[in-house]
This record gives sequence, C-alpha cells and structure tokens, in this order.
Amino acid sequence: MLKPYIEDQVFENIDYTSLALTQGDYENCSFENCNFSGVNMSSIDFIDCTFTHCNMTMAIVNKTGFKTVIFNKCKILGMRFDVCNSFLFAITFNDCVLNHSSFFQLKAKATQFNTCTLHEVDFTEADLTSSLFDNCDLAGATFDRTLLEKVDFRTARNFALDPELNRIKKAKFSINNVAGLLSKYNIDIS
Repeated sequence: MLKPYIEDQVFENIDYTSLALTQGDYENCSFENCNFSGVNMSSIDFIDCTFTHCNMTMAIVNKTGFKTVIFNKCKILGMRFDVCNSFLFAITFNDCVLNHSSFFQLKAKATQFNTCTLHEVDFTEADLTSSLFDNCDLAGATFDRTLLEKVDFRTARNFALDPELNRIKKAKFSINNVAGLLSKYNIDIS
C-alpha cells in the first residue's frame, strides 16, 4: 500500500496528541505551533519541511526520515534521533531545546545547532563531521567515541569531551572554551 504524498501544505495550531498525524510523505510542508508531544511519527518522511514553535517532547520517530528539515524555536525533549532513518538525514536546529535527546550512533554530518540548549544530550558514537554548535549550551552532553572532525565549537559552552576518546581532527575551538577539552584532568585554568 502506498503512503499518501502531502506537499506544499501549512499545518497550524494542530494538537496531534488528539488528532492523528496522517502517515505519509510530507514535502515542502510547514508545521507551526503544533503539538507532537508523545506522538508516534514513525516511518513518516519529512522532506524540505519546517517545524516552528512546535512541541515534540518524547515524540516517537522510529524509521522517520528527516531530509533537509529545519526546526525553529521547538521544544524537542527526549527525542530519539538515533532510531530515525539515517538515509539523507539533514537537520538544522535554530533556537531549540533538545535536552535529554539522543543521537547515539547517528550519521548526522553537517548538522547545524544554532542557539540551542542541549543538556544531557547523548552524542555517543555519532558522526557529527562538519557540524556546527553556534552559541549552544552543551551542559552534561555525552561525547564518547564521537566523530567530531571539522566540528565548530568556537561559540559553544559548558561542554566536556575527551580528545583521547573522540576524533577531533580540524575541529574548531576558541580560547574561551578550550577548558572543555581538559576537564577530565581536573585542573584549574585561570
């Protein structure tokens, strides 16, 4: 059975916790002020879509495709991006809260995190090559065997990562945040 194909639609002020989201492929669609909290979005493909001011807390995204998707000012707590469809995965986050989300083992190259809060986010074994953490708060985020080559951390803060456990070749750091690379040594940098 073919999934419905929905394109060029704007969905505004919809509470998907009480109204089922149509299973299908969404292309060039906008979701504005929608509530997806705890909603099962599994096996849906979003292509060139935008989510603005949406609540996606604990949304279920098993095999969900995010292909050139932009999240603006969204609340995305505890989302398991690690179970998404990684084929053509491309996401940009602008001014979002992603606390307690997981990118475990996800190939998320060139992902842009702009002015985001990423407390306790799991990036273990993820491939974040050429990603950007611009003005992001990474307090408690886990980087363990993470591919961080060419990642830009220059304006990120509150991160701690071990250069011996992560690949950081050509990653960018500022003088102000280089202490995040040395935190495991428990030294005082003044």
